Amino acid sequence: MADRTMAPPPELIDDVAGEIFLRLPPDEPEHLFRASLVCKPWLRVISDAAFLRRYRAYHRTPPLLGYARRRKAILEGDADPRLFPTTVVPLAPNPCFRQALDCHHGRVLLHAYEKDHWYLIVWDPITGDEHRVPDAAIHSLIYSAAVFCAVSGCDHLDCHGGPFRVVFIDTDGSDNLIKACIYSSETGAWSTPVALSDGWETYVKHRQDALNGEYYRSIPFVQPRRGAVLGDEIYFTLWEADAIIKYDCGKNFLFMINAPLQDADNIALMEMEDNSLGFVYIKCSRLYLWSRKANSEGAAEWMQFKVIELMKMTPVSSPDDNAFVVGCAEGVGVIFVTTGAGLFTIKVNSGQVKKIGKPEVYFSILPYMSFYTPDCGKIITRRGAVQLHLT
Repeated sequence: MADRTMAPPPELIDDVAGEIFLRLPPDEPEHLFRASLVCKPWLRVISDAAFLRRYRAYHRTPPLLGYARRRKAILEGDADPRLFPTTVVPLAPNPCFRQALDCHHGRVLLHAYEKDHWYLIVWDPITGDEHRVPDAAIHSLIYSAAVFCAVSGCDHLDCHGGPFRVVFIDTDGSDNLIKACIYSSETGAWSTPVALSDGWETYVKHRQDALNGEYYRSIPFVQPRRGAVLGDEIYFTLWEADAIIKYDCGKNFLFMINAPLQDADNIALMEMEDNSLGFVYIKCSRLYLWSRKANSEGAAEWMQFKVIELMKMTPVSSPDDNAFVVGCAEGVGVIFVTTGAGLFTIKVNSGQVKKIGKPEVYFSILPYMSFYTPDCGKIITRRGAVQLHLT
């Protein structure tokens, strides 16, 4: 019988092999893993620090590797709380937690409960590192939060293990004021909470309506949705107030910004490629994208720049079914939309639609984005898992 043993791959010059590997798509990291498992020379090329830097610089934007979801009903916690991978490469085991709050710069922010007290976890799904953070000193009613890299000038292409910050914002249950504070991993402490002042007309109106009667409908609750991180400025949305809250980390101050529309409830904030604030919503089977940019006089204003017809693009479960936007993935132009048929991603530039989740309750999708490139240590320790998942 003829020997069917596979012949070893032909040897390639390292530079040529590197140029080929450089073009493997980062949103399908299993290809890079398969190549690294073929032979030691390929593993050496792919694990080289110089190659990894070139790979990230060449592709520029970290790919989508997974997502967490957040429910609207805060006190109930998340259903099946975990990070859902969108690729076949293995991530680190999920920590034990109640709610996912945010994903930014290669980190996932989780809310956990243990022995009668809440605390936060900053988790890196690639390295498996976990940092425990004490809960913010605010009487939380409805809240949101953001985690982000604290390194000045970082390009956020390889944010693993460095210092980070956490912004926590909520409607304080003791006085119904919107408050925010910031945690630094370098100091290990939270700042003193700062409240939104009464200098914002919309905010004052809604608070006055609350005092006059329709209590819960009129209080400007912070929406439990993912915020947008633009440098030292973190943006969140308000419920029933048609407004956006901006927290300036440098000034430790809260601002209110009017939304481009006054009747858009199911919205998502988006970090645009030009570092401007994006605003996405769906109305009458059309997806509208707005961007907040400086006009000729230097004042910031909203400008509508794209409309996508969803009627024939996004599957629905019935003629009466509606689509809702539940999140955005910065830098890759991906918007998350849910219908009765499931959870879908829509690529803004191409209009490509992909189903990534079954029909569930989706209120806010938290996309996890990071480059997942193998190195020698991970290949050795996870080799069996990688082979199991990629065969």
